[in-house]
Amino acid sequence: MVNYYKYLPVSKEDESWGLTVLNAGCTHIEATNDYPFKDHPAHHNFNWNSWRILQEYQVIYITNGQGVFESDSYKQTIIKAGTIIVLFPNERHRYKPDSHTGWDEYWVGIKGDIIDNLVTSGYLRPDNPCLYIGFNDSIFNIYNCIIEKTREERSGYQPLVSGAVLHLIGACHAAVKQSTAENREAENIINRSRLLFRSNISNAYSPEQAAHELNVGYSWFRKLFKNYTGLSPGQYYLQLKIEKAKDLLSNSNVPVKEISIALNFESSFYFSKIFKEKTGLRPTEYRKRNYDPATG
Repeated sequence: MVNYYKYLPVSKEDESWGLTVLNAGCTHIEATNDYPFKDHPAHHNFNWNSWRILQEYQVIYITNGQGVFESDSYKQTIIKAGTIIVLFPNERHRYKPDSHTGWDEYWVGIKGDIIDNLVTSGYLRPDNPCLYIGFNDSIFNIYNCIIEKTREERSGYQPLVSGAVLHLIGACHAAVKQSTAENREAENIINRSRLLFRSNISNAYSPEQAAHELNVGYSWFRKLFKNYTGLSPGQYYLQLKIEKAKDLLSNSNVPVKEISIALNFESSFYFSKIFKEKTGLRPTEYRKRNYDPATG
């Protein structure tokens, strides 16, 4: 690793994008080195005893060695290689590598409405700033891409690297979701339930029946499904029916009443009502806008 860090100018145009990259870098800290290096700007420098408060977010990836982290919202904990540390603005924090091992760190500093919204939505939380993902090749490559683009600073690079940061955060979120045996089993249940819903799209079927076939309690299944997909199993199943109806309306001349029967809605009136709730259009209106006679 070649030590590198850069603090970047940000224009009003960059800020209007919704997410800006303020700094990025990577450093190899030997076991006996002082930490952090003293030539960072004063508002980013700190030591273990003085703590630090930033006016930005940082996403730090420890790829080798180990250390310790603590913040106002998170008690002191051991950080091992493979951990993502998220720093939050106005949150007092401190961290350092172990004096026996040192560590390798990659980081990017960011701000903007997009990252604020992720915090508001609960995807990132000050009380859960340390996310273990192991050594993840794709995430490692995203950091290297960000570093390369900030090094070059070519015209228009800010939206490019801020998009890479959003990809990075999404990849970290997915890696955490997929990291434990429990989550792998949960993912298996979710995937099996999706297949059940798809294979019963034309039948009188319910999420409760899916839970029964999966040999799990419905309340637990509903909570798991919503946590995993963002939709309740009932809404997911209904959305599958609506997507199938949109396909039939666009690519066939099957009457609306027959589509409602084929998808097991209780009546064509109810089908039309639900379809408009989900799409903003009645089925006949949707067909008028999207039907292609060549495919029907």
